[in-house]
Order: sequence, then C-alpha cells, then structure tokens
Amino acid sequence: MPVSAHPPRKRFGQHFLHEAGVLERIVAAIAPSRDDVVVEIGPGEGALTRRLLERVDTLDAIEIDRDLADRLDTEFSRERLRVHRADALRFDFGAFPEGLRVIGNLPYNISTPLLFHLACFAARVRDMHFMLQLEVVDRMVAAPSTPEYGRLSVMLQTRFRMQKLFRVAAGSFRPPPKVESAVVRLVPRETALAVDERLFAHLVAQAFSARRKTLRNALPLEPGDYPELGIDPGLRPENLSPQDFLRIARRVADRAG
Repeated sequence: MPVSAHPPRKRFGQHFLHEAGVLERIVAAIAPSRDDVVVEIGPGEGALTRRLLERVDTLDAIEIDRDLADRLDTEFSRERLRVHRADALRFDFGAFPEGLRVIGNLPYNISTPLLFHLACFAARVRDMHFMLQLEVVDRMVAAPSTPEYGRLSVMLQTRFRMQKLFRVAAGSFRPPPKVESAVVRLVPRETALAVDERLFAHLVAQAFSARRKTLRNALPLEPGDYPELGIDPGLRPENLSPQDFLRIARRVADRAG
C-alpha cells in the first residue's frame, strides 16, 4: 500500500513508522496468536496494524486523531478492527478481558505519564511491547547507582520485568524524530506490590525530587528504621533497589497504622 500523505501533527507527537524490516521485527518479538486479545495504541497510518491483522483474528486500536481513525475504519471491517477514538492517557484498559497484550509506537511527549497509567492495569495484562525514545527505555531498565536510574525505573520495575529488545534509527519514521528509539518488552510480575500504591508512588516521587540528598534527609523514616531495614541512611535514593523502596513504603505504612 502506498505511503499515506497524512500530515503528521505535532500536537499528537506523530512520527509514523514505515521501515518494513523494523515492523517485521516488532511482530516477530510479539509473536501473536490468532485468539490473542491485542490492543494497539496509536495505530496512525496502520503500518503495524496491517501486519498484526495478518496474525490475529481481531484487534482493538486507540487513536486520538479522528482523521486517521476514520481512514482505518474505511480500510478495515469493524468485525476485525475496532477503532476507539480516544486519548490513551484517559482510556479505561480495564474494559478489556484479562490477558491483554498492549502494543504501540507511543508519542514520545506523553510516554512517561502513559506508562504510569498503563501500570495501573498490570494485573490484567499479559505483556506490552512499545516503541519509545531510547533515553526513556534506558531509564526504564536502568540498574541502581547508574545515571539513568530514577523514579521511572523504580515505579516500573516493581510492576514489570522489562527488556530492551532493539534500537531503531530515526530514518525509520516519517518525519524522522530528533532522537533514536528502541523497542521494549514489559511483562507483569507474578506478585502484586503488597503496599498502598498511592503511598508508594508518593514516597518514590519524594525521594527522587531530592536525589542529591542522603536518605536521612530525603525520606520520612525514623533513625531507628534504617538499621532494622538494613539500609545505610548515608546513601542517596539512586542507590536503593526497587525492593528497598517497597520495604521502606511498608515501614512507613505500618507506622501510620
């Protein structure tokens, strides 16, 4: 099918993936089956959508650009492709059955809040595969005590096992973005957080808003908490593992009673 002349819209952060080899690698990484429950975020011109529909019986797609949504409706039957004209940041992914597989070339300007939104539905998800800015993917999978490690790393690593699959050059898109990209896989962990999620999110945000401070000045713990938790109060937030943050959150919750 010829490349569409649809003008990319900056307000939606649109960069349309067109490189056939990259599209094939994404589908191969996902390895969808006919009866999978698959949702594509931001199908755009449908380059990935077409390849997915060769492998699955039905597909749901969330598209905020109504012009693109209308074109997808024209090209595909509604029995095979259900297009939801909606903002993925506000979409209720809980409306889909469990075992959900989420896929997308995510707009880079909303990638972090969208990842946090999707994390709320982790219990219903089988896996997620996303194209993202390389810098964001590096932060997602970063290890403690590295420059990339931060709030995004902790919040996602406590919910998902993640793997950076491969990098994608800017020339694979129309128009080319000013940054490199990468494809990442997220698989929900088998066990839930077992801590109040709002408290945990607040604690992690508080810690990394003062990442140059030591823990004794950055976290709401008592001096006696540190030896019991086996944590050095002279460390900085970036030195703690995601599991350390979970243990700290449980201690704060226990004290609050």
